[in-house]
Amino acid sequence: QVQLVESGGDLVQPGGSLKLSCAGSGFPFNKYDMRWYRQAPGKEREFVAWITPPGSSTFYVDSVKRRFTISRDNAKNTVYLHMNSLTLDDAAAYYCKAQVSVVDYWGQGTQVTVSS
Repeated sequence: QVQLVESGGDLVQPGGSLKLSCAGSGFPFNKYDMRWYRQAPGKEREFVAWITPPGSSTFYVDSVKRRFTISRDNAKNTVYLHMNSLTLDDAAAYYCKAQVSVVDYWGQGTQVTVSS
């Protein structure tokens, strides 16, 4: 079955950096777009970044442009989110998502805490 497992969340100071990973299995990873979302306490889950199957195109929500980079390694069935210049507003649980055969699959999330 389709499975997504995020990792890399941690406590980081404002201005710091973090790299999140999402490992996929149970589907042909190299044929599907991959997306990152985040959800802060009391807020709705929001889209963060998107990458095409070969990794040649990416798209970001305005609030993370020029700070976050999404990438993927299809040989490892893994998508990454490189986060720089983190702010308090970036604190959230981060989730990866794959839409396989019109069904959305989510990982369990990884927590990013930004605090001094």
